[in-house]
Amino acid sequence: MAHLIELRNVYKIYQMGAETVHALDGINLTIDEGEFVAIVGQSGSGKSTAMNIIGCLDVPTSGTYHLGGVDVSTMKDDQQAEIRNKMLGFIFQQYNLIPKLTVQENVELPLLYAGVGAEERHHRALRSLERVGLADKRKNLPSQLSGGQQQRVSIARALAGEPSVILADEPTGALDSRTGREVLAFLQKLNAEGDTVVLITHDNSIAVKAKRIIRLQDGKIIYDGDAHDPRAVVQPEEDTEGIDGFADPAPAGEEAQA
Repeated sequence: MAHLIELRNVYKIYQMGAETVHALDGINLTIDEGEFVAIVGQSGSGKSTAMNIIGCLDVPTSGTYHLGGVDVSTMKDDQQAEIRNKMLGFIFQQYNLIPKLTVQENVELPLLYAGVGAEERHHRALRSLERVGLADKRKNLPSQLSGGQQQRVSIARALAGEPSVILADEPTGALDSRTGREVLAFLQKLNAEGDTVVLITHDNSIAVKAKRIIRLQDGKIIYDGDAHDPRAVVQPEEDTEGIDGFADPAPAGEEAQA
C-alpha cells in the first residue's frame, strides 16, 4: 500500500551569490493516512521548505515527492494547483479571511474557485462550520469573531475541500496561549476523527501535541519518531539545560522562512 506522502532523497538547493545553500539536504520521509505529524525546526532548519514541497507550492531540485501515489515533484504550476485544490487543505498563522465576506462565504470561496456548484458549496461549508462549532456564526463577518474563532473558520475552509491532508503552518502563532491550546485540541480532535494532519512549527510545546515528530536541522532529518520520546525535543549541539533535560522552546515570533 502506497504512503500518502513520500519524499525520497529530496534536495532543495539555492544559489545565493557565491554561496550554495542546501535548504533540504537529501531528506527521506513518509506519512500515512490518519497520522498527526509535527515537522519541527528552528529558523533555517528547512522546515518551511519542506512545507512548501509537501504543499505543492514548490518542487525539489532533485529527488521525488509522491502525494497519494502520484509523482508531483516535476509537475508544472497549473498541475500543482490542481493537486493542491483536490488533496490539500491549508491552515496558516494569519487567517487570510476576506473582511467583507461572511463566515460562510469565506469557507465557500475556495470551492467557488474549484468550480463546485452552489448547492454543494453551501452543503460543504455548513457541514465544515458545524464540525468546528461555528454554524451559528455563518452570517457574521470575520471582524465580529475572536481570533480563535477566525482560526476555526480557516480550519473549516480547509475542511470544506475534503482534503487528503490538512497542512497547518504555525496555526497558533497569532493567538494567545489559551486560545492556541484550544486550536491544537481541535486539530487533535480532527485527527481522532480520521483526518491526516501535518503541523509545521518551531515550538516544542506545540509539536508534542502531535503523535509523531520529524525534527529538521540544517536541511537534514535528525529525529523521526514518537512525539513523547524525550529525544523528540532535545536538540543536539544546543543548550539542553532546560527543565527536566528538555531544550527550552524558542520564544514566540522568532520564526522566519527556512
